[in-house]
Amino acid sequence: MKHCVFVRSRIPAAGRVIDVALLRRSIRTALDEEKVGCPCRVDVLLTDDEDIRAINRKFRHVDKATDVLSFPLHALAPGRFKPVKSGFDPETGCFMLGDIVLSLDRVKAQARELGHSPSREAAYLSVHSVLHLLGYDHVDEGADKRLMRSREKAIMAKIGEGREEKL
Repeated sequence: MKHCVFVRSRIPAAGRVIDVALLRRSIRTALDEEKVGCPCRVDVLLTDDEDIRAINRKFRHVDKATDVLSFPLHALAPGRFKPVKSGFDPETGCFMLGDIVLSLDRVKAQARELGHSPSREAAYLSVHSVLHLLGYDHVDEGADKRLMRSREKAIMAKIGEGREEKL
């Protein structure tokens, strides 16, 4: 099964900032690890802080830049993917999961702060965003956030981009 991951960029030479192949692989791995049993379509936009701020303001009424935005097309239950018949793209046959918007400005800054590559940061943020598209959330410090974080950690380890825990 091949998931359709479409990446477009408003940033010239975005491929020199991050590994786009790793980004696609991260999204596909997240879908596979979540046992998504049909091909899905995910659209990714790579942009900058100014643009993501405008998108955040327009769609979420939050006037600030952020690292990643997720726009799910369906209300799904975390860990229990069930596609709705009307959600399939007739051209590709893929279930249209939603959109991801990544700020490469934030990706680079957070990678520096955390001591890893921008590609690893983009991979993590894409996994995080896919989980949102699949219904996971982390609005409080409770069980939902712990579940989402554990799924992120497991998926990143599967990709080979997990972080070593410091004791």
